[in-house]
Amino acid sequence: MQEELSEQEVLRRKKLEEIVKLGFNAYPADLFEVNVSAKDILENYERDKTNYKNVSIAGRIMGVRDMGKACFVSLQDSSGRIQLYVRRDDICPGEDKSVYDSLFKKLLDIGDFIGIGGFVFTTKTGEISIHATSLKLLSKALKPLPVVKTDAEGKSHDVVTDPEFRYRQRYADLIVNANVKEVFIRRSQIMNSLRNTFNSKGYLEVETPILQPIPGGAAARPFVSHHNALDMPLYLRVANELYLKRLIVGGFDGVYEFAKDFRNEGMDRTHNPEFTVMEIYVAYKDYNWMMDFTEEMIEKVALDLYGNTAVPVGEQTIDFQRPFKRITMYDAIKEHTGFDISGMDETGLRNVCKDLGIHAEANMGKGKLIDSIFGEKCEAHYIQPTFITDYPIEMSPLCKKHRSKEGLVERFELMVNGKELANAYSELNDPLDQRERFEEQLRLSQKGDDEAMFIDHDFLRALEYGMPPTAGLGIGIDRLTMIMTNSHSIQDVLFFPQMRPEAGIREEGAEFMNTNKEQKR
Repeated sequence: MQEELSEQEVLRRKKLEEIVKLGFNAYPADLFEVNVSAKDILENYERDKTNYKNVSIAGRIMGVRDMGKACFVSLQDSSGRIQLYVRRDDICPGEDKSVYDSLFKKLLDIGDFIGIGGFVFTTKTGEISIHATSLKLLSKALKPLPVVKTDAEGKSHDVVTDPEFRYRQRYADLIVNANVKEVFIRRSQIMNSLRNTFNSKGYLEVETPILQPIPGGAAARPFVSHHNALDMPLYLRVANELYLKRLIVGGFDGVYEFAKDFRNEGMDRTHNPEFTVMEIYVAYKDYNWMMDFTEEMIEKVALDLYGNTAVPVGEQTIDFQRPFKRITMYDAIKEHTGFDISGMDETGLRNVCKDLGIHAEANMGKGKLIDSIFGEKCEAHYIQPTFITDYPIEMSPLCKKHRSKEGLVERFELMVNGKELANAYSELNDPLDQRERFEEQLRLSQKGDDEAMFIDHDFLRALEYGMPPTAGLGIGIDRLTMIMTNSHSIQDVLFFPQMRPEAGIREEGAEFMNTNKEQKR
């Protein structure tokens, strides 16, 4: 897709031509040594000024104040911004001063990358700055950046907030909105906190297949692909659960994975078709142990990020200090609807849905009906961390039957800010019971439930070799990041969220597909 160039883009291309005519390379290939960052200088210069007599730094030009034979430049590197003092006589000693006037004053723009050598000093107004003694153009920017202005108090003005721009052009969003980068730094810290917890206990980080012959481990609609060499359909995984449990069968006591999963479903503020989940499975444990362990790991994430357990989320403050509240699913439904649904059959549940004004599709079984009641009438009430426990067996085909409550399974979900954050089981390790559960899923599929699970015969075979009692947990990393960074939308915590193609790109893609089909014919 070739966009029509703006006036600024045309002007920048002309400047590029002028730079080349002057004998400069606008995209040099040679190494530029950097020995300091903006953050390092700003945080440490006042304590030890002797270390900053010969600095080398590189970054983007984000602002220029022309003072005639000198100028002040705002330089942004990966750590932040710092002011440069650039004087003609310093960077062009003994040379034709017209080089400064033509190149460094007229041909450089906001967004260009430059490399600076010089020394650090404090201006008369008290601002820590770098006095440039050398300047090199490292990369010419041909597209102008949106300008975000920062006043003397550090407040930003004209901030770019248009989601269409921010999510589609994340690279530009990261440049002009400093807070965006912090969200993704926090995301990495969250994953490292979890990883450190698991590694400290001796659990093994593993990788499992993304392309799978059967999309197992969750009730979800998969993306379908085709492997040409094997001439067989393959599915992007909807969950990694069944492969991780195969590894428990194989003899590992604890395995975990940060996995990309894919579900061909709707998109909204908390759902993206591609998302990141952490799943962990530990042998010889149950869901009670896993509740305690989940409290420990989530509390540690908050402490690692902020030094305390209270985290602001919207207008709420959520406290992740242990212990979390625990309530059974049936008690939660009774508390918020007045209906005791324990022991109800499908007809009774449909009547409850009708009384509560909840739409129930004809192909919904007991599990889906109960899930709808809880989702619409209960979920939003659980702002502070709460474990919802003891689910009906129809909702959990991979979960062990409850040891003392007929018709239930040993499962919990962790609710935070009115949404599910984690899901865990005492894992079903009885291969005969598991086969019956899969067959029930098959019957639901035949009734029209396109999210029902497939029968995974290889997984059943693995269980027949014997799997020890096991506790498993899945945590949505995207949702956890939303909560821990006070982000309103899942798109805010994904570098590149899924979006509809731009019109021109969509047309080019359709043309390519049609051409490709004709060539194959």
